[in-house]
Parts: sequence; structure tokens; C-alpha cells
Amino acid sequence: MAASIREKQTAALKRMLNFNAPPLKNTAAEPVWKVLIYDRFGQDIISPLLSVKELRDMGITLHLLLHSDRDPIPDVPAIYFVMPTEENIDRICQDLRNQLYESYYLNFISAISRSKLEDIASAALAANAVNQVFDQYLNFITLEDDMFVLCNQNKEQISYHAINKPDIMDTDMEAIMDTIVDSLFCFFVTLGAVPIIRCPRGNAAEMVAVKLDKKLRENLRDARNSLFTGDTMGTGQFSFQRPLFVLADRNLDLATPLHHTWTYQALIHDVLDFHLNRVSLEESTGSEVSPAGARPKKKNKKSYDLTAADRFWQKHKGSPFPEVAESVQEELDTYRAQEDEVKHLKSIMGLEAEDDGAISMLSDNTAKLTSAVSSLPELLEKKRLIDLHTNVATAVLDHIKSRKLDVYFEYEEKLMSKSTLDKSLLDIISDPDAGTPEDKMRLFLIYYITSQQPPSEGDLEQYKKALTDAGCDLSPLNYIKQWKAFTKMAAAPASYGNSGVKPMGLFSRVMNTGSQFVMEGVKNLVLKQHNLPVTRILDNLMDMKSNPETDDYRYFDPKMLRGSESSIPRNKNPFQEAIVFVVGGGNYIEYQNLVDYTRAKQGKKVMYGCSELFSAAQFLKQLSQLGQK
Repeated sequence: MAASIREKQTAALKRMLNFNAPPLKNTAAEPVWKVLIYDRFGQDIISPLLSVKELRDMGITLHLLLHSDRDPIPDVPAIYFVMPTEENIDRICQDLRNQLYESYYLNFISAISRSKLEDIASAALAANAVNQVFDQYLNFITLEDDMFVLCNQNKEQISYHAINKPDIMDTDMEAIMDTIVDSLFCFFVTLGAVPIIRCPRGNAAEMVAVKLDKKLRENLRDARNSLFTGDTMGTGQFSFQRPLFVLADRNLDLATPLHHTWTYQALIHDVLDFHLNRVSLEESTGSEVSPAGARPKKKNKKSYDLTAADRFWQKHKGSPFPEVAESVQEELDTYRAQEDEVKHLKSIMGLEAEDDGAISMLSDNTAKLTSAVSSLPELLEKKRLIDLHTNVATAVLDHIKSRKLDVYFEYEEKLMSKSTLDKSLLDIISDPDAGTPEDKMRLFLIYYITSQQPPSEGDLEQYKKALTDAGCDLSPLNYIKQWKAFTKMAAAPASYGNSGVKPMGLFSRVMNTGSQFVMEGVKNLVLKQHNLPVTRILDNLMDMKSNPETDDYRYFDPKMLRGSESSIPRNKNPFQEAIVFVVGGGNYIEYQNLVDYTRAKQGKKVMYGCSELFSAAQFLKQLSQLGQK
């Protein structure tokens, strides 16, 4: 199995942390103790991939932020992992002048410019302690084996709002595109592959494609310094065939990012505080009443990492929520049974040895106990994960129940698939028990975006009144109205396939009284597989299908000597591997839809990337800012 982007980026980081030499296979040797100095960008790249324990195993005794107050540690080497910004370089020069460490290994997340390198050179000469300066080309964040995002810091600089501001200057737009292209270039260097690029015409995605093609082309032309030659290429994930790189524009589909969802990972991202694979929950501090006049108790925040090593998470992050609740309950039941067995053995072992029966039971149970004890660490880890998912799933369930999210999800699916509706939109908006003002606004925007005919002025006024009465801010609607009028001129609206959901009777296991999850009143909805617009476009382009939606997509091959646009080759072989990247932001709903699509296609591999990863609430806020302009 070829290495995933997560494995490749992790391997690159491990190499860097070993002074840019391949890490030794023989772990018996004591690692060299060192400190790691990173900026916020470096921290965001490392934290989803390497745990504190893994860093320690590689000899990192201390990891500190570049701009924090740091004490000198004169006899230790320091590895720096930072962006090549003006302020970072000033701080590195200051560290060199202050002789904080024994030696310095400088690694830049993105390529450093010649002029900035010269700034460091003079300080480095004076200090005579800089051992290495490396460009790492790691300026992107990997969240899954098949998912990456460009940045978490300063993401508002390349956000949907930033790209779609009506008063944006050309120079600002250029800067945004350059930032995106720099990260995508790093992504392909790390992947070790030169893609075939496809993109729509006349939007930000096209601007990114043109610039990326040029940057890859220039690098390939400079044979001596090309980053795509030598040993990295042959062993690449795509050694037999080059990958297809599809650039999509967020404006192609504004309904999906607002959609209420039903799968575990996407729900966590929608209703809880979840970023860079870490979820933070507010813990309820019991129901004790604080004395009158006392300040309310501050809620404790607890964070959990949802990692690749968590088997339950890997198996269920894409499952519909009811299935997750059921599986957590099953895990809990089996764990309790195992725990009872250990307790039972303990009590037997405490028997008096004179007892004949006990002697034979002892020999029998010694074997059992040995296996129970050896499985104890495993059992404890299992318990930790069950507790984690019980807490997270309970927090999600609280939101589903208090906001009637199952009703929203089902209704929006019907809107998006043009199915018949069983109740009026006005009823849901006016129901004081159904959802927050934000939920109502999301639902109405999806209705507005997906409707063939916009509602009449009279109807619209009625909706607006109901939304205002429910406490909604109408600015997002102002923007969506302009957007819809503009897209109408440009192209037909996106279709969402014939999705639909099937309600599946009541929950079996989770409904019984002994369950952790009280699911009364929540619908047991099961998803039917359908392709969202981004997935559909990918499907057309991977299989070279002729389709009006994608027929005029541009085609770039950076390996072709001729500049400008290449023509599509005659022999239309379908692609086995592809990367879809959404300019303007993405979400876990689209990611999950691509994962499900790939699962159904034998032998195909698809990765999903986006300029930023936003929840529906964050996206709604951006639409609101655009609507106020």
C-alpha cells in the first residue's frame, strides 16, 4: 500500500527532528536530546501528527513557541521550525546574538527568500553556531490519511469572505492566490508527484490553477534544483500514474457548508468546538446549586484528541449518529463483561487454598488470570476510549435533542434532493422549540439556494418576518440573494443528486432502559448514498466522462514543455488517484461524501483538501459580513 499524505508529512517531520537525517531504525540507541522551537504555524502542522510522547521518543525534551520568553540552555542543540517571516527572522537573529543554545538547526516551513537568508547569514556568521538551514516545504496541515487543509493561523486572510469581498483590490487577490499556491506547491513536493490540473473557468479556482501550473513548470525546468527528481519520485504514492488535481470553487455549492449533518465527525465539527483533530467539551460540574449571590461556577473545559490510533473513531467517524450511539453502547457492554470477569477471578483467587475445589479452580484460573492481567493495559486503554466517546457522543446528542437537529437534517436533505416536503418551512422557522436562530437561518438559506424559482416578494417578506421574529440576522440572506442572481447569469445551479433519507423505525439497542443514551424522540435516520456537487465533478473528471458541467474545464500539464494550456490527450485513460481541493473553504460533509464515493469505487484513491475548514456557524458569519457590505 502506498504511503498516505499523513505518513509522508509525518516522515518528513521525523527526519527534520533527527537533524535532517533519516531516523535510525535501531531504537536501542539513546536519541540526542534537543529542544524544538516553533511558531504557531509549525505547532499547527506538528500537533495533529506527533504526540508529546512521540516527540520525547525522538529526543525533544522541550518544545517552545519562538515568541515566548525562553531561558538560555547553553549545552543543547535547538531545532527551529518556523515560517520565514520578517518577525520570526528578527527573533532568530536575537536568539543567535543572545547565545541561547549550543547549535542551531533552522528549518523553514516554506521556502525562504534570498534577501531574508542574507539577513540571517550575518547573525549566523557572528554566532558561528548555525549547523543547518533547510527549506522543508511543509506549509499545509494534514488531518487525515486523505485530508489536508492549508492553514489554521491567519486563515481569515484566505477565507471565503476575503476572496469574495466586492471591494477587493487586485493586489490583495494576487496575494491571496500566492499564499494558496505556495501551500499547494508544498503539498505536491511532500507527495512527490506532479499532477494533471483541471479547473473551472472564470473564478478563483482558475487563478490558483494558472499560478500553480506556472510554479510547478518553473521548478521542473530547473533540472539541477528541481524538487521533483531523484529518490522521492520513484517511491512516491503515485509511482505508476500521475494524480489528477481538481480545483473546485466554493461558489459552486454554498448549500453543503450550511447543511445540518448526520454523521459523527461532521456533527462534532458542527455542534462542538473541534479543530485540528481536538474536541473541547465543557464539563457540567454537577447540579449543586450555588448559594444566592455567589458567582456561578466556571465550567471546566476538557479536551480530547481524536486520533488515527483510536480504532472506534477510525471505524465510526463517518457513521450516522444513531449507529455511533449504538456502537458506543455495545463497546461499553463488552467492556463491563470483561471487567466483571477480572473481578470474578480476583474473588476466586482469594479463596482458601485448603479447599479441594479451590485448588482445581486455581490452576484453571491462573491461566485465565495471566491472560486477564496481560490484557489489563489494553483494557484500560479501551476504557479511556469508551469514556471519551461516551462523553463526546452525549454532548452531540444533547445538541440534537435540544435543537431538533434530526428534523433539520431530514428537511434539508429533502430540499436538496427536491423530494416532497411533509411540513411547511414556515412551521419550522416559527417553532420556538426547533433550533437556534442560526439553525433556522441555515435552513432558510438552503431552501433559497436550492429552489429553482426564488420565492415571490410577498412570500419572501413573510419568511423574513418569521426569521426576524425568531431572532435571526438577515445579512447572510442579502449576500445569498446577490450571489444567486450572479450565478444565474453564469451557470445553472448545482444539483444535489437524488439523496433522501430513510427513517428506520426506532432504535433497538439504544432505546432500552439500561442505555447511556436516552434517544427518545430522535429519529433513526439512515443515509442513502448520493454524490454532492464536488464529488460529482470529480467523478466526471476521473473517469473522463463527457458532461456539460465539466466539459469546459481547463486542462494543465506542468510537465508539457509548451507553456499555456495543454489540450486534453486523445487516449482518455481514467485516473486511479485524485486530489480535490476547494478554494474558499471546505467541510467534513464533503470530505465524508468523497470517502463514501471512493469506498464504492474499487482501486481508486481520493484526497480532499481545502483552503480553510469551517463549520456552518463560521461560514454563516462570513456570509453575514459579506451581506453587510
